[in-house]
Amino acid sequence: MQDLLHRITIDSEMCHGKPSIRGMRYPVEMILQLLSSGMTFDEILEDYEDLQRDDILAALTYASKLAEVKSVYKIASVS
Repeated sequence: MQDLLHRITIDSEMCHGKPSIRGMRYPVEMILQLLSSGMTFDEILEDYEDLQRDDILAALTYASKLAEVKSVYKIASVS
């Protein structure tokens, strides 16, 4: 898992400081959005030739780490 997380970089000069894949202009957020839209790994890799399978796995691993929280508190209600 740690090997995958090394693929995630944060650079204030790239992608507005958002976590991205291997210092390239592919934010983790974008990879997650592509997956949630229903694209398969193969479709993403076909459309973005710079990416590797482990990059997609790294984005998922990073997201899963962010979701590991002890508690969630409601701070406001959305209408």
